[in-house]
Amino acid sequence: MRLLLFMVWIAACHAMPVMVAEAWPQWRGPMATGQAPDANPPIVWSESKNLAWKVPLPGQGHATPIVWDHQVFLAMAIPTGPQRTPVYNQAEGAHDNLPVTQDHAYAILSYDRHSGRQQWQTTLATAFPHEGGHDTGSLASASPVTDGEHLIAFFGSRGLHGMDMEGKLCWSRDFGTMQTRHAHGEGASPALHGRYCVVNWDHEGDSMVYALDKATGTTIWSRPRDESTSWSTPLILEHAGRHQVIIAATGRIRSYDLETGQELWQCGGLSRNVVASPVAGYGLVVAANSYDWQAMLAIRLEGAKGDITGSEQVVWSLNRLTPYVPSPLLVGQKLFFLRHLQGILSCVDIRTGETAGGPWRLPLVRMVFASPVAAGGRLYVVSREGITLVFDHQQGLNLLSANHLDDQFSASPAVVGDSLLLRGDRYLYCLKAASQESSVREPSSSPTGSAP
Repeated sequence: MRLLLFMVWIAACHAMPVMVAEAWPQWRGPMATGQAPDANPPIVWSESKNLAWKVPLPGQGHATPIVWDHQVFLAMAIPTGPQRTPVYNQAEGAHDNLPVTQDHAYAILSYDRHSGRQQWQTTLATAFPHEGGHDTGSLASASPVTDGEHLIAFFGSRGLHGMDMEGKLCWSRDFGTMQTRHAHGEGASPALHGRYCVVNWDHEGDSMVYALDKATGTTIWSRPRDESTSWSTPLILEHAGRHQVIIAATGRIRSYDLETGQELWQCGGLSRNVVASPVAGYGLVVAANSYDWQAMLAIRLEGAKGDITGSEQVVWSLNRLTPYVPSPLLVGQKLFFLRHLQGILSCVDIRTGETAGGPWRLPLVRMVFASPVAAGGRLYVVSREGITLVFDHQQGLNLLSANHLDDQFSASPAVVGDSLLLRGDRYLYCLKAASQESSVREPSSSPTGSAP
């Protein structure tokens, strides 16, 4: 019965799931929604409670941990060699760039999920960054993706790389050098379905979308894009028997036929600097951002064709409290999204756009770059302050716990089985409870109701 309900949920979502137990195989989890429907991670933890293991990291990155069976994969940029003076040119207006003073090894590391023991490290490129990055960013922000046979890592200007599950390099592709807006860095993750690996190559140069053969790295198709820099990961979904690639960006949200690269539809309405990835469910795809202005659009897939900007294909839209950095989370009919600098969580019904609770001003946290995740009937919101808030969202939003670790978190969490994996600036944590608490401690504060 549980499997049957899971399959019904998948049919309702239309997004391309990865059907495997004990896996978080891509950026937004097994259903590309941020939810792990069969997982039950801990509610309460600390540096001394429900900590299965904690390992120091040799480098940095904001990529989400990717999990398949017993392996946890991390993309990482590891400083190496002597320090030297940067020679790159900072983009105009890039006052918040982080100067880089060393070469970096761009690598994938594998850890045993049960013990935290490092199994292998594969260095895919070593180079001095050609431009700076945002002072809150990283040189390894794109998450790997796997289907259990192929492991694909994307380091933007340092290439796309296909490996096997033991870290052996099978192929590499070099798309050139990205020139990102304000030199804010690179971050769109690759997407994987069937034989296809899809890459969003939006930057200040010649933007493209590529569909490659995942086994060889050869190009199946590519299409030029009239777009500036975006950091949004492609969403691959199925509708009416056709697989689509949807990319949210500044000029247009566009859909491409996965097999041929033919553009199916496009829709304007977002502003510059699109970071959040789209999400799909109930015959709709939702995209959002909030740089020049706040925008969220829900597009009906049925009947979408050509330029649908301002048409009835846009079922609903919002212009308030929309997300910028964190991607939306879909749980059933509820669509949750965060204001990353205000600590405000909103919830709407994905079918109508009508408020389904909140907005709530969250306690204790203010800066949230990580995208929220859901498991076990709970929401998990991870902040850069090292605090993770856990909520019961069944009836309203009830704070269950506020958990602090001695690190700073920008990477989105991964949830697998009874474990929660958190990638910090300095450590990788695995939180796991021997048995879930029958009564959760009373937190010191709770959501303060509707935000202004």
